[in-house]
Amino acid sequence: MEKIKVGVLGATGSVGQRFIQLLENHPFFTVTHLAASEKSAGKTYGEVMKSRWKISSDIPAYAKDIVITLPKPTDTKGVQLVFSGLDSSIAGEVETEYAESGVIVISNSKNHRMDPHVPLMSAEVNSEHLEVLKSQKTSGKIITNSNCTIMGVTISLKPLHDKYGIESVMLFSMQAISGAGYPGVPTMDILGNVVPYISGEEDKAEIEPQKCLGTVENGQIKSASFAISAHCNRVPVFDGHTVCVSVKFKKKPSKEDILKTWKEFSGEPQKLDLPLAPKQPIVYREEADRPQPRLDLDTGRGMATVVGRLREDSILDWKWVVLSHNTIRGAAGAALLNAELLYKKGLISS
Repeated sequence: MEKIKVGVLGATGSVGQRFIQLLENHPFFTVTHLAASEKSAGKTYGEVMKSRWKISSDIPAYAKDIVITLPKPTDTKGVQLVFSGLDSSIAGEVETEYAESGVIVISNSKNHRMDPHVPLMSAEVNSEHLEVLKSQKTSGKIITNSNCTIMGVTISLKPLHDKYGIESVMLFSMQAISGAGYPGVPTMDILGNVVPYISGEEDKAEIEPQKCLGTVENGQIKSASFAISAHCNRVPVFDGHTVCVSVKFKKKPSKEDILKTWKEFSGEPQKLDLPLAPKQPIVYREEADRPQPRLDLDTGRGMATVVGRLREDSILDWKWVVLSHNTIRGAAGAALLNAELLYKKGLISS
């Protein structure tokens, strides 16, 4: 089987590095196009990344000799799909250019997320939202990932919203420094400290889950109607976003109902046996002090959502703790899973 040629935009950044790692020996895709800024353009990936690679495994051999270009669709040479880890300051325009040239774009940037004609995808949650791609006017298409903070939260809410309905959500995040990109947060600002502000984060956390859990109507996505209040904080953890969630339901379930619903939950990635799909999307930890980033982050190869501490809430109905890997499940891994879903559904082919 001939593999589909793909590219990575923003290939030298923290999310771009995760794409490079996760795409090594992928059964559906082969990387032929890497794009980054003018500082890196014209050099090989191995040359540029010799001192900038920040993932514990080595740079995959396949990527080392690929010459980096500027992020322009004229340089794609047969690429059908690109994964974008571009900064939001340039992502919107560049991603639109790729889509207009006929390339499918799967983006981690915020620029297109709230467009009602663009899926805000979490593959287990809302695969039916791919329907709105038909309403996009470009020959290529744009799909976005949600914000990494609410990726795991939305997955934990999905099966409960479907069965019991959600009225309101309160969430309190403790977000890893890798979520700030590289070089990220200065050492003297974060060590031994908590920073109770992340620019733009609370705004995204309060609107994106509703779109993910919304419905498709007349070729566009209509967001679910519940309200969210969010507090977002940066903490001195390298990887892994931990979020404390409290929820008011339209019909209050029992603890047993919630645990059973989480255990039985699966989506299209599991049904289609996609390469990166975790066998169990939601993993519940019974221990009183779990989940923890140090102990639980790699569950399901970093693609599972780990949940714990389910207990009644004295103001709302129920509360729990969610952990997800912010650069894998919350970024590059989620985008790759979305691409695998497109492939298996016949929306992209070699």
